[in-house]
Amino acid sequence: MRQTLAVISLNLRSIPRRLGMSTATVGAVALVVAVLLGFQAIGNGFRATAERSGAEDIAIMLREGSQAELNSGLSRDQARLIEVADGVARDETDSGIISAELYVIVDGVLRGAQTEANLGLRGMEANGPAMRQGFSLVEGRMFSPGAAELIVGEGVRREFLGFELGQEIRLGTNDWTVVGIFSTGGTVFDSEVWSDLGVLQNLYQRGSSVQSVRARLTSPDGLERLQAYVENEPRLNLDVQTEAEFFAGQSSGTAGVISSLGWPLSIVMAIGALAGAWNTLYSSVDARAREIATLRAIGFSGLSAFTGTMAEAVMLSAIGGAAGTAIAVLFFNGLSFQGLGDSFTQVVFDLSVTWDSIETGIALAIMVGVLGGLFPAIRAARMPILAVHRSS
Repeated sequence: MRQTLAVISLNLRSIPRRLGMSTATVGAVALVVAVLLGFQAIGNGFRATAERSGAEDIAIMLREGSQAELNSGLSRDQARLIEVADGVARDETDSGIISAELYVIVDGVLRGAQTEANLGLRGMEANGPAMRQGFSLVEGRMFSPGAAELIVGEGVRREFLGFELGQEIRLGTNDWTVVGIFSTGGTVFDSEVWSDLGVLQNLYQRGSSVQSVRARLTSPDGLERLQAYVENEPRLNLDVQTEAEFFAGQSSGTAGVISSLGWPLSIVMAIGALAGAWNTLYSSVDARAREIATLRAIGFSGLSAFTGTMAEAVMLSAIGGAAGTAIAVLFFNGLSFQGLGDSFTQVVFDLSVTWDSIETGIALAIMVGVLGGLFPAIRAARMPILAVHRSS
């Protein structure tokens, strides 16, 4: 153990002699980790935003087999059947608390890129806004029934042009007036614009059809009662789930794809970092050949030479991993970002560098160090003692 610690100390103290190559190795590993954490921050941010969006006491109903609102379709009569369903909460007038909704895609112009991007325009009934947890009007007022008026999510106002309070904007073939700005606390709904359901149906010639129905549940067992009602009503062919379940399913696919995109690029870059580590450590072993041979001659074991070189490799990679993590946290964490959601519309969310991601990044950095140091360490352990001294 004393031999090993002594060799490790010698190796680490000799790093300044190879400062340029060592710095390049640290930089390469830092870049690998920063790229990986950047992609994972996008996936984590999207997942967190989607999962925050769903409530356990709100049920969402789509046509059976539909994976998203865009490919769902319900009639007005079906919505009215849901209004009287068992498990649905009622207001003071004994009417079911539901919101039949229509969701269409319109074009908006991104502030930064000055390019068009898909945006979700949602028509809803009077109960719709209050059924989003955390909903509040931060400016202006609600849209009026029968008027071509919009209320706009904070994410849309922040990332898209033309949605300031009081502005008129053309979406599709229709002109709208922005009368309010709302917030739902950073959920996916902040990336939407809302209008009166009847107005949207008329302007987009949808008749009385809708795509989804949301219903407030009476109690924790309200979902089971509502599902039983739907199963026993032959006029309803619907999938019924809580909003929390719906958004968890929506987020898992998209967030997983985004996060996994970082791995192929990071692996390719890690191979480059490995090459840099090999080059640095082989040079380190060559530069200290006489020193290593001398240590071996006075009784130091090959294991101590192996361990000393591996320690140098792991330390350089760990420093690179820490630097890459710092870069990711500094430049990515909390950064506002927009990307396509499952409905092919832009979702505005904040990037999130989580502890799980950091652990993954550091583990990748250590792996690069171990693999990069393995063969140079073996070479150091097998350094021919007599051959080195004869060559001098």
